[in-house]
Amino acid sequence: MGLFNKIKKEKSSSCCCGSGCTSEASKASGGIKVLGSGCAKCIALEQAAREALAELGMETTIDHVTDFTQIAAYGVMTTPALVVDGKVVSYGKVLKKDEAKALIQKVRG
Repeated sequence: MGLFNKIKKEKSSSCCCGSGCTSEASKASGGIKVLGSGCAKCIALEQAAREALAELGMETTIDHVTDFTQIAAYGVMTTPALVVDGKVVSYGKVLKKDEAKALIQKVRG
């Protein structure tokens, strides 16, 4: 009887963003990300990160992630958040340039 046959389950490799990546793979990608809705606080955090990168002499693009499904994949529930090379280094507050610089150095140092 077919009712008692074991059902083969396929592992889904699609990401929550629908791009086919896994959430772990998207988190592991390098670079700097600002997670947030695009409000004034998120923009201020992005600007502080840009200034910190300029002082450090690093040529890195900053991605702004506004999709709350992707933000939740990082485990972040309070924005804005800063992600450096896949690691959440700050969330829930706007960092000053020097604070962002220290966190970037710590992760990339």
